[in-house]
Amino acid sequence: MPADFPANNAPERPRSTAWLLGALLAVALLRLWRLPEVGPPDFDSVRNWQVVQEMAQGNFTHLFHHGSPGFLLLFAPVAFFTQNFLVFQTINALLGVVGLGWFAAWVARQVRLSGPEAAGVVLLGGTGLLLTFSGRDFTMSSASLLVAAGLWRSHYARLHDAAPRRLVQAAAWLALGLCINYKFLFAVPILMVLEWWQADGLWRRAGGRALLVLATPYVLLGLLGVAVGLPWYRWLGFYWRTVVPATANVAGRQSTLHLDFLYYPSYLATFESPLLLAGLAAALALVAHQWHQGQPRRSQPLYLLPYLLAWAGCLLAGMSLLIKAPRGLLFAYLPLAALVVLSGRQLLPRLALVAVLLAAVSLNLYRLQVQLFAPLPGRYPAVAAWLRQHGATRVASTVGNGLAPYLGPGQQLTVISDERELAGLRRQGVQYVLLDGYWRVAGVARFDSLRRQVPVAAWPAPPLHQPLLFLEHSEFTGLGFAETLAARRAAATDSLPLRLYRLR
Repeated sequence: MPADFPANNAPERPRSTAWLLGALLAVALLRLWRLPEVGPPDFDSVRNWQVVQEMAQGNFTHLFHHGSPGFLLLFAPVAFFTQNFLVFQTINALLGVVGLGWFAAWVARQVRLSGPEAAGVVLLGGTGLLLTFSGRDFTMSSASLLVAAGLWRSHYARLHDAAPRRLVQAAAWLALGLCINYKFLFAVPILMVLEWWQADGLWRRAGGRALLVLATPYVLLGLLGVAVGLPWYRWLGFYWRTVVPATANVAGRQSTLHLDFLYYPSYLATFESPLLLAGLAAALALVAHQWHQGQPRRSQPLYLLPYLLAWAGCLLAGMSLLIKAPRGLLFAYLPLAALVVLSGRQLLPRLALVAVLLAAVSLNLYRLQVQLFAPLPGRYPAVAAWLRQHGATRVASTVGNGLAPYLGPGQQLTVISDERELAGLRRQGVQYVLLDGYWRVAGVARFDSLRRQVPVAAWPAPPLHQPLLFLEHSEFTGLGFAETLAARRAAATDSLPLRLYRLR
């Protein structure tokens, strides 16, 4: 009988705690390695940092920014004590490590992984390029992984226990996830498919309570929004405008649909461990073999391997229909890493599996060095220091806001998306404009005249040429995988992507 099917339905406490903790410590150190040199890696990180500061001061205008009120409320108390961007980054990074550990501990317990196997799940997932990059920003990704782990654990328990409280608990985790990241909406159709498979009638008995739990955050936070002067529909309105944008964004992208089944496999094959796709294929073959033998069948609970395969496969297929960025794999990444170990332990001798995992982790570390660590440090602190030395109080920046966390209390940054805005800003007293190479990342090419002028200072900025940074913005630009990497190669020819100009 395969190791991850019926015999393992009764979990026991794993004998792998020390291995898990050791692997998590290694991942935590990796997430924090040279973090002070990273600075804000993207626009959204800085914008979230600004919004939580506003909320700490009683301004809830942007409560539903990015459809993530729970994330903003979670960090608003931190802003009472500090405005240091690095503090927010560090807390967020550690949240991601906790989510990884909680997920890996659950997998280890369900299928009785050995210590090295449990550590393999942690290290393979934790050293991946995507999760390391997103684990060093200040967006919803890290907190989302923590809540996703809670959702998987609770829903899997519900499939093996038809008690109404189990369904309500799973609904509570989904509701929490929707508060933190609107992309938990993508979990809804997958849960519906899994509930259809289960077919045990629990929804008829407890579905009303589950729906009430799901509605509660929308009612409570909606009332909070009304109390601070926002329309009652603001949160739901964000969903609508995300699906049906009123106008094209500044990069020219308007559609939210973009059918491309090769984007995510291409990304995984190029920038992540080749084991992730191999593990997915192996898991699919194992489950197909079990179905051929008549197990599992509909109305029987899925065991862990097919359960995680359902999540990974549905997410890959579903996200391939929409505009894309590597973060579309956020909820699929940990199931993919687990599938490598769960399928590998059935197909390989234990020592061979450990050797393969060590090789994969080594490749991950090499890619992290090349893609994330070698380009450091960021140069925004140098730009901010130059501005302070020259008494600048009002500065404009082209598309990027990465300079903002390094400015002093008496300095103000205005972000522009078109150089035609500069004439009005000059009259308002803006002294300098930073031609931030982030405009290339975001695909907003509206600064031709400015680029032809002679800067008063300029700096290299290798972090602005990271391929993953460009790929993470393909959701914003609407470009495909190859097109985005071509744009990145063109941008990399600019050796001084941070150029400062005096407005006269």
